[in-house]
Amino acid sequence: MSADIQAQLSALQSDLQRLKAAIQEVIVGQDEIIRGVLICLLSGGHGLLEGVPGLGKTLLIRTLSQALDLSFARIQFTPDLMPADIVGTSVLVDDEDGGRSLVYQPGPIFSHIVLADEINRATPKTQSALLEAMAEAQVTVGGTSRPLPQPFLVLATQNPLEMEGTYPLPEAQLDRFLFKINVRFPDEDDLVKILERTTGSATQAARKVMAGERLLEIRKLLRSIPVTPSLTRFVARVLRATHPDDKNATELVRRYVRFGGSPRGAQSMLLAARVRAVLEGRKSPGTVDVKAVAIPALRHRVILNFEGEAEGITVDSVLEEVLAKVPED
Repeated sequence: MSADIQAQLSALQSDLQRLKAAIQEVIVGQDEIIRGVLICLLSGGHGLLEGVPGLGKTLLIRTLSQALDLSFARIQFTPDLMPADIVGTSVLVDDEDGGRSLVYQPGPIFSHIVLADEINRATPKTQSALLEAMAEAQVTVGGTSRPLPQPFLVLATQNPLEMEGTYPLPEAQLDRFLFKINVRFPDEDDLVKILERTTGSATQAARKVMAGERLLEIRKLLRSIPVTPSLTRFVARVLRATHPDDKNATELVRRYVRFGGSPRGAQSMLLAARVRAVLEGRKSPGTVDVKAVAIPALRHRVILNFEGEAEGITVDSVLEEVLAKVPED
């Protein structure tokens, strides 16, 4: 690695530490969640956050947009939400000459950071309105494709408890998310701090520490970090080991998994490993980084069979066995 790239990485790490500190001034605890969201942001991927209401998911995402001085939109997904409510539509407008013309009115998707709140409450038709935006950073309305602002990030939330009247995301759309992040309940000390911060008169707002242009530079630099061939092969080996017919498949995989992860899962692991290494203060990723990001990168891509679901097997436990047994060399 050249001295110039090393200097850029040092400056990058300093910027990311300031960004993380600004978020933690507002968000109590949830360090793993913050790290996961930052990895999605810096990798150029999207994140799916699953947790019960009231755990600060919306506050975290809004705080991130404030710290980066980026536009933010929250879309509450409901059964009556239509695709046009997300991507926008053309409306008839009276002009100065007394005539009428169609004028496109952009929807909330035209924001840098979009919170798709309770995404599984909208119909599949509406959920699919996000697919093109997430995959290609553009939307097509009335035969015209319109680019979305950059940087662009979708963070969707799901409530795992109340499942009546919901529409589970199809596998093809789940595969568009870089990470699926489980948001856990805070411990006693963090809960006390949350109460102290949120029941007083002080307002919660993050200070701006970075601009969107700098974020785009960071994304480009992160992709230039070299990765050893052995690490790339380890990532491929981990992914293939989630398939029941692979030679490295573990007992749990062979017995309980119907479909293993897609190639996007391997891409997610390798990109996320680069970002995690930098967040941890290192210049290049290793197997420790891949193991740390593998579960959130694959838990929504590995599909259990009927026997696995009937016996209450979790995808996380299957992936933990894979990571423990797949050979590194």
